[in-house]
Amino acid sequence: MSPITLTDFVETTSKKFNIPGVAVGVWADGKEISACHGVTSVDNPLPVDQDTLFLLASVTKNFTATTLMRLVAEGKVELNAPVRRYIPELRLKDEQTADRVTVLNLLNHTSGLDWRVIATDEGDDALERYVAKIAELKLIAPLGTRVSYSQAGYNLVGRIIEKVTGQTFDQAVASLVFEPLGLSHSFFARDDIMTRRFAVGHNRGKDGTLSIARPWVYSRGDAPGAGIASSVADQLRWARFHLGDGRSESGAWVLPTTVLQQMKEPTAELRASSLGDAIGIGWFLRDVDGVHTVGHAGSANGQFAELLIVPERNFAVVSLSNASPDGIPFNQAVVRWALENYLGLVDRDPEPIPFDAARTQEIAGKYENEMMTFTIDTVGARLRLEVRIKPEIRAAAEQEPPQDHAPFDFGLLPGNKDEYIITSGALTGQRGFFTRDKSDAVVGVDLAGRLFSRVPIVSE
Repeated sequence: MSPITLTDFVETTSKKFNIPGVAVGVWADGKEISACHGVTSVDNPLPVDQDTLFLLASVTKNFTATTLMRLVAEGKVELNAPVRRYIPELRLKDEQTADRVTVLNLLNHTSGLDWRVIATDEGDDALERYVAKIAELKLIAPLGTRVSYSQAGYNLVGRIIEKVTGQTFDQAVASLVFEPLGLSHSFFARDDIMTRRFAVGHNRGKDGTLSIARPWVYSRGDAPGAGIASSVADQLRWARFHLGDGRSESGAWVLPTTVLQQMKEPTAELRASSLGDAIGIGWFLRDVDGVHTVGHAGSANGQFAELLIVPERNFAVVSLSNASPDGIPFNQAVVRWALENYLGLVDRDPEPIPFDAARTQEIAGKYENEMMTFTIDTVGARLRLEVRIKPEIRAAAEQEPPQDHAPFDFGLLPGNKDEYIITSGALTGQRGFFTRDKSDAVVGVDLAGRLFSRVPIVSE
């Protein structure tokens, strides 16, 4: 164990990354340790404590999956059943996909649905109207052929939960998960959040100044994929439940032990992904220094969350931060420090190969999806990539999206000519891969489970 305490490390690292407010928790050796530092907001600063609410963003998907698995355990939902059994009105761009896509395809991101958020208003029928719009979404891969991270898929899971329970999604999660587990500082609705201490997100401008990130939450139609605000204390309680046998701390059964374990077993493999080696049900699975871990991370507008558990060591770490772009590397630094100092596990990024001009020529160019562009060029003997939100997406946004990241350095990895790792900036350590067609030409690139298709060069 390092002579530096968790509190010391959290304070020093949050200052290094200039994060206004952070909350970190560790469950180790049967004890809970919390370290909080900084303030909720640069405009209205209140001290962050273990009950301060942060947006969990995509960590919400783990709660959505667990809620769905309660219905599976009760025999009300079947994982391999077609989604149309529960949402008969479902329409997609491809009718065969709409007819065949299963509940499990949604849970493990193999539906082929694009990631894109679809705006709805805040009514109780937000998810119903979301489903009515989902036929607009592009299908980016044939059903079941690849993992493609999809917000839309989890929002469909939320609608299944509504249809089966007869409750709104947030009511169902509260009754099936929050209340039985005593998660008293976890909420969806702004009306519940605003009466408690909560952190706001911050975005760093071009001059380095932090400003409040607006809007503060996603629309209600995206709640199943990203909508929970929670505290570090509740997240540690949540982690202990998933490390346990399916009972709450009061002894009441919430999930059978076998179902809880099923969520941590691989359902689809991941390639060259910093998300993990495989995906379970609501968890990304990854071996760290030879030890199995399960986790999920989340990115909101200026807020970031990371939750990792190590089942065989009865260990968990959660890190919450409220500034972009450096909340991601802060959370990653905390998780790695905790793994090494509490468990002796070292999590290292693979080393890229030296610059290769011939391979660079194969991949250089512009790629895009519906939301962003992905451009690869070189600076001297360095590979560089730039990811930008499309101008038309910015123009259509109700609120200004965060500033684009500065270009990143990256390198190709040994052993497979199409895999790469980012080596600078806020996304350091993110991995991905290039895709090829039958003629072996590079036609796409994958980053964090999102696919970008190559833009053909037009000759003048």
